[in-house]
Formats: sequence, C-alpha cells, structure tokens
Amino acid sequence: MLEGKALVEDTDMPLKMRILAMASASQALDLYDVFDCKSIAGYIKKEFDSEYGNGWQCVVGSNFGCFFTHSKGTFIYFSLERLMFLIFKGASSSTCP
Repeated sequence: MLEGKALVEDTDMPLKMRILAMASASQALDLYDVFDCKSIAGYIKKEFDSEYGNGWQCVVGSNFGCFFTHSKGTFIYFSLERLMFLIFKGASSSTCP
C-alpha cells in the first residue's frame, strides 16, 4: 500500500463509500504505473460497479476539467500522490435543451 494520504477536496458520499474510493485508488496505484490513468480509473470503476451497482464513472489524472450531473450521495473528488480522482454515479439532468 502507498504511504501517501488522500486529501478530499469535495464530496457528498457517505463515509463507507469514501473509504472504498480511497482504498481502491491506493490499490490501483499499487497495481498500475502512476502514468497509466486509464487502467487506474477502470480498476476503481469496476470496484464501485461491483459494490454499488453499474453506472459509476471515474476520472483520474493530474490536469483535467469536467462538468457533470451526479446522483446525490455519490460524488467524491480527492488527490492521492500526484493524481486527482473524480468518482461519481451519473444522473439525468432535469432540464433539456
């Protein structure tokens, strides 16, 4: 396991989900090279899909922008090592163009 500590920037997840998010990120960083963000994100997504049902999204990197709608109680944005992690379960927007 990595010795670094995760720093949560923003979240509305319950504690149990937050713990899984940070543990999954740490495990993924042990399994994959820090530059293999796609594999890291895939690993975390599969962990969440397995534990909480399909539909989870995961973005991993050191520089990215995003705009999304998430289901209440399913969002976390945190850093670990040199990477940022965004995990959420999507929700449909209440307004259509």
